Amino acid sequence: MKAKFSPYLTKIAPGLKDLIARLGNSYDYVSVLATDSVGFRMSASQKVKSISGNTLSVERGNVVRVYKDGLYSEYAFNLFDVSKADEQAEKIKKVLDSQLAVLKATNSKVYNTDKLADEPHELFAEMETTDLPEDADLDELIKKLKSISDRGKALSDEIIDCSVSAESNHICKMFLSANRDLRQSYVYSCAHVFMVGTRDGKTDQAFIGISDREGPAIFEQLEDLPEKCYEDLAANLGAEHVIPGEYDVITTPEVSGLIAHEAFGHGVEMDMFVKKRALGQEYIGKRVGSDLVTMHEGALVCKDASSYAFDDEGTLAGDVIEIDKGILKTGVCDALAALRLGTVATGNGKRENFEHKVYTRMTNTMFDSGTSTKEEMIASIKKGYLLSGFFSGMEDPKHWGIQCIIARGHEIIDGKLTGKVVAPVVLTGYVPDLLGSISMASTDYESFGSGMCGKGHKEWVKTVDGGPYLKCRARLG
Repeated sequence: MKAKFSPYLTKIAPGLKDLIARLGNSYDYVSVLATDSVGFRMSASQKVKSISGNTLSVERGNVVRVYKDGLYSEYAFNLFDVSKADEQAEKIKKVLDSQLAVLKATNSKVYNTDKLADEPHELFAEMETTDLPEDADLDELIKKLKSISDRGKALSDEIIDCSVSAESNHICKMFLSANRDLRQSYVYSCAHVFMVGTRDGKTDQAFIGISDREGPAIFEQLEDLPEKCYEDLAANLGAEHVIPGEYDVITTPEVSGLIAHEAFGHGVEMDMFVKKRALGQEYIGKRVGSDLVTMHEGALVCKDASSYAFDDEGTLAGDVIEIDKGILKTGVCDALAALRLGTVATGNGKRENFEHKVYTRMTNTMFDSGTSTKEEMIASIKKGYLLSGFFSGMEDPKHWGIQCIIARGHEIIDGKLTGKVVAPVVLTGYVPDLLGSISMASTDYESFGSGMCGKGHKEWVKTVDGGPYLKCRARLG
C-alpha cells in the first residue's frame, strides 16, 4: 500500500503559497517547510508498560526561511489559518525584519551568503509501506511486546529484565517556494530487545534491533530476537577482559556501520568545513583508506529508516560516493553550507523538527561490499577477534580520532573461532590508519537504523549505517 499524503498539508498548501507570494514582495527568496507527522512509541518490560503518541518524529508545524542582502532568517510556527495569510505574512515580516536589523546594528559576525537557487520542480511521493502506524491496534501490540518480554525473561534465571520497544512513524513533509512544490509521505519503523543479566556478581547487557522504511508489520520480527539477545548476553557475562594492543579484526556489518558513521559521518559533514572544524577538508582528493574502501552516503543509498525523497531544504535525495577505492572524493552538505563552500547541496539538510535549524546530517552511511566470505576472512587471521555488537561511538572531526565501544570480541586463533569472548572492547585509532588497513570485505551487506544520532550533545535525527564484514588492523583496549 502507499503511505497517503497528509490531507491537512494539502488543505493548507494554497494558503502557504499565498504567504510565500506576499513575503516575496519583501524578500529575495522565500520557502516554507510544512510537516504533519504522526506515530507512536511503546515499550514493555517486567516492571513497566508504556504507550506514547509522541516520538522525536511526531510534529505538526511550519518554518519559513527568507533571504535578503546576504542574510538568511527563519520563523517557525505551528498554527496556520489559510484565510489569514496576509495577517500571518505581516507578523512574520515584522519578526524577520527585526532579526535582520539586530544583526546589522550590532555588526554581528555573519556568513554573507548568496541566494539559494529556486529551480522549478514538482514532486509528489507516496512511498510503499506494509501498513500505517495510525492503523495499528496499540492494545494488541503492547500485549505482544509484553509477551515477548516475558518469554525473554524466562530464558534464564540470569536475566534480570528483558525490555522490548517499538516505534513507528508516518512522515509527511511539504516544501514550497515560488517555483518548487515537493511533497512526500513515507513510514519507518524500528524496534529492539534489550536485556540485563547477572552472573557470579557480574552485571552486563545486550541489545539487538531491527528497522526498515515499513510499517508496524516489521514488529513480527521481534519474535525471533529474545533468544539471539540472550545468546549475546550470555557471551558478555562469560567474557574476559581484552589484553590491550593491536590486533587483526573482523567487524560484523553492524560494527562496520558504526565505524562508517563515526569515521566518515560528522567528519565529512561539510558545515564543519565552513567552520574549519574538520580535518577531512584537507584530505579531499587524497587517500584515506585502502583500495577496498568505497563508501556511499545519502537517502537513496538503501531502503531503511532514513530514506526519503527530499531533505528539509527541498534538495532532492542523493547517493553520494564519499570515498572511491580509498580516495576521499567529497563530503555531504546542506544547502547553505554548499553556497558558502562553492559546491552543490547533497540532500543532507535535516532538522530535528520544524522549530530547529538545519544542519548537515547523515542519512544512510554505508561501506560497499567486497568479494570475500566471512569464513575466508576468519581463516586468514592468525590471532585476532571477530567484533560484534556495539554500545556507542564518537569521533574527533578536528583531529580524526575515533572511538567505538564494541559489545564483544570473539577470539580467533589460527583461522578458527576458539569460543573465548572478551567484552566490552574499545576500538580506537586514527581514521586513515584504520581504513587504510582494511584488507578484505565480504559479499554480505546490511543496514541498521534502530538508533538516533546527535550533533554534538543535541539535534537528534534518525540515521542509518552498515556495510559488509571488514577485515582490518585495529587498536583494542
